[in-house]
Parts: sequence; C-alpha cells; structure tokens
Amino acid sequence: MSIKDKPGKQPGNRPGNEPRNLMKQQRQQAVRSANLRKQKTAVACLSMAALITGAVLVFVFGYIIVRGLPVINLRFLFTAPLRMGREGGIFPAITGTLVLTALSILIAAPLGIGAAVFLTEYTRETGFSRAIRVGTETLAGIPSIIFGLFGFAFFVIYLGMGWSVLAGSLTLACMMLPTIVRTAEEAIKSVPLAYREVSLALGASRWQTVTSVVLPQAASGIATGIVLATGRAIGETAAVIFTAGSSLRLPHSLMDPVRTLPVHFYILAREGISPENAYGTAAVLLIAVLLINFVAHYTVKKLFGGGGAAGE
Repeated sequence: MSIKDKPGKQPGNRPGNEPRNLMKQQRQQAVRSANLRKQKTAVACLSMAALITGAVLVFVFGYIIVRGLPVINLRFLFTAPLRMGREGGIFPAITGTLVLTALSILIAAPLGIGAAVFLTEYTRETGFSRAIRVGTETLAGIPSIIFGLFGFAFFVIYLGMGWSVLAGSLTLACMMLPTIVRTAEEAIKSVPLAYREVSLALGASRWQTVTSVVLPQAASGIATGIVLATGRAIGETAAVIFTAGSSLRLPHSLMDPVRTLPVHFYILAREGISPENAYGTAAVLLIAVLLINFVAHYTVKKLFGGGGAAGE
C-alpha cells in the first residue's frame, strides 16, 4: 500500500484537522437548527394569522346570521315595508338592489374589459397608457362619498336625471371600473404569450386571437374582478343615497328613485326604527353576496373550465 493510501497520511484525516472538521460540522448543524426554528416560528405566525382571519370572518357572519335569521321568512322577503320599516318586509329594497347592481354591471363590465384589452393587447407602454393606469389606481382609492357627491352634482343635477335608478347605476359603474380594469388587465397578462403566437401563426387576426384565445383563458380572473366590484357596489350606501334616493316604492322605470338593502339597513339601524328588521336585512344582504360569489365562480368554472392559464 502506498503512502497516499494510508489513512493517517490523508490531509483530511490528519490529527490537526479533526477539531476543525468537528467545529465546521457543529456550525453547520447550528445554522440548520436556527433555520428550522425560524421556519417553525414563521409557520406558527402564518397559521395564527389565518386562524385569526377565519375567526373574525366566522364571528361576523355568525353574529349577523344568528341575529337576522329568525326575522327572515316569506312575508319578510316578499312584502313592502310598513310604518317606515317598523313592520312589513323588504321586497322593494331587494328589487332595487338587484336592478341597480345589474345595470351597473352592464355599464361597467364592457367598459372595464375593453379598457383592459386595449391596454394589454393594442398599445405599448406609453405616457397615455401609464396615465390610464394611474387614473384607475387613483379612482380605486377615492372614498365612496366622493363618488356620491360627483354623481349627485353631475348625473342628478347637471344632467337632470334626479334621484333615479339610472343615476345610481352610472355612479356605481364609475366605482366599479377601477377594480374591473386592473383585475382584467392582470388576468389577460397572465395568459402565456405562446398562445397568442400560435394563434397568429395559424392565420388568425389580432381580434380573433383576443376573442377566441386570450379572453376565454382569462375568463376566471376577469370574473373574479367583476365579482369583487359587484360586492363593493352591492354594499354601497352613501353613493346610493346621493344618487338613487331612498324611496320605499317599487321602481317602474329607470328614472324612478329606489332604495337598496344597505340603505334600508342603514336607515333602520341609524334611526333605531327596528333593530330586528335591520339585522334581518343585513342577513339577507350577506346571503345574497355569498350566493352571487358562488354562482359566478361556478358558472365560470363550468363554461371555461376554471379559466385556463388565468385560473391555474
């Protein structure tokens, strides 16, 4: 056996190197232990945050449902309020909420999706596109009362619409636009560029590529943005009072005033007219928002299979 093959002659096995190797192993073990402790601490903090969020959600939902569910029945849902809401039901408020929200979506969704398609597919990064993005982000942070004052000054007074379904819908559409534009833009950006290249290589036009490839793949993200914007519109109070009014009658045209569920709940709770009916109205509103979210996501999943790349 040669000198190199002797264990005692190898550099790593010299007597002087054994303490050094042991110290190196100890340092590595200490670093691994510290990293493991940090990971456990981070996981514990994240788990605690998730539990607190879930607990708050369950508490809010549970409290409203427990207080409001005993009030809900067919008479409460399908009759008009009596004595300013002390008695009777909330059918005009339900109708007003549905009409106002549906018209707002019909106005805001095409505009928002169209703006997002233009920003992502038909223009490059220029000062104009940056100005649009800054404007939408600024609009998203404006308080709802400002939208209400704008709608009151422009739609109600200047355009002569008065307190009406149309004025309220246009105001809510302005509030919904920033959310729809930003979420639709991000959903469209998430579609892989290869999908567009393949479509164009097969002879499709840019418009055919957008409508047949890009938008179906981004449908899930776009629907999420519309649902988020709808949730904000449904829960609005100040903007609706300034523009749509608070009439207890059923609307017969787009120029009639209307009362929504949040406005009805606000008036009942603020003036102390009927706390029981106020909780019942809040419970109906909460259930309606949950149903809208569920139906929207279920419909998108069935139609587009989760939205392809945007939904993965």
